[in-house]
Amino acid sequence: EQACTIWYMPDGPIGTSPSDEDAGPRRRLLDAAIDRAAERGLGDLSLRALAEELGTSHRMLSHHFGSKDGLWLAIVEEVERRQRAALAELLTAIDDDTDPASVMRRWWAHLTDPALLANARLFFELYGQALVGRQPAVRLLEGDIESWVESAGAGVGSELGPEVRAFLRLGIAVTRGLLLDLLATGDRVGVDAAMEQWIVLAAPVVAAARD
Repeated sequence: EQACTIWYMPDGPIGTSPSDEDAGPRRRLLDAAIDRAAERGLGDLSLRALAEELGTSHRMLSHHFGSKDGLWLAIVEEVERRQRAALAELLTAIDDDTDPASVMRRWWAHLTDPALLANARLFFELYGQALVGRQPAVRLLEGDIESWVESAGAGVGSELGPEVRAFLRLGIAVTRGLLLDLLATGDRVGVDAAMEQWIVLAAPVVAAARD
């Protein structure tokens, strides 16, 4: 089954990973590890224990990913890639009659889907390691914000000037901050209310930038 390798939005799936027919051994192992992380998290799971759960060997995971940290990083990088692709796909599908606020609410509902929160926890764990220079996590910092700015900019439909880029960057900070808040506090009602305040402020700016 590949249900967990498709990122679902409330109104349907957006973004997929390659099919088993198109994927090599490394991709199939990575997809399976991502499914495991989404379903139950990874916690202190050893590479050997994970290999057993995935029906492979510790040696094979080490061959493809180098170490447990290497695999954990590969999971986060792939999840982030899928998320950026999903955001760009969602935004480029917007037409002139679409309310930006409804799109922003849909995206937030996707990000805070309980099925994806284990991956979000892993992201923040590795991001913290990257900030203190721990290898190989530091790779997460390479072009991270710029990549998200470009993906979010897909909904603007014009060249991204300095003001628009600054606004998109602010949106990334707000979204990540509230996602971290949700993971730390579990206060879904409070976090959703805060995001709604941001959407009310941001939607008119997004609409104006698209004109």
